[in-house]
Amino acid sequence: MEILSSILAAEEDEAAAVGESQEPLEEWSGIQKRGLDTAKIVMLHCLLTGEELDLALTSYEPVYVAGESGALVLRLASEAIEKLASLDEEALEQVAEELAATEEFEVEQWDADDVLALVMELADLASLAESQGQVLFVLMQPMQG
Repeated sequence: MEILSSILAAEEDEAAAVGESQEPLEEWSGIQKRGLDTAKIVMLHCLLTGEELDLALTSYEPVYVAGESGALVLRLASEAIEKLASLDEEALEQVAEELAATEEFEVEQWDADDVLALVMELADLASLAESQGQVLFVLMQPMQG
């Protein structure tokens, strides 16, 4: 099943609203990507923070689960947001290169340019969230059809 993920800058208490939203990008600043799942988010976290995979996984339990739609909401860990917001372009390119080479991205044949675009967009979003005192949520929705 393919997943459509929206990464959104929102207030900390808006997890349920994010999970129930039909048009999240109209309600919050964010980006949308197909096929961005928990494993890829956790791998990005590990590359950004240097944390071990097992430890990082514990930070990415769903903070909200929508009953009927099957949507999940994860909260990007603060350390990952801070790192994304603070790295310069060269460092972000290095993270994207390493991320594109991980099994999680290679198996699904993500293009290196797409991974770079994702990392750059996330860095911009992390900076926006930090400047507004917000957090980043990842809304994962199963795609219909």
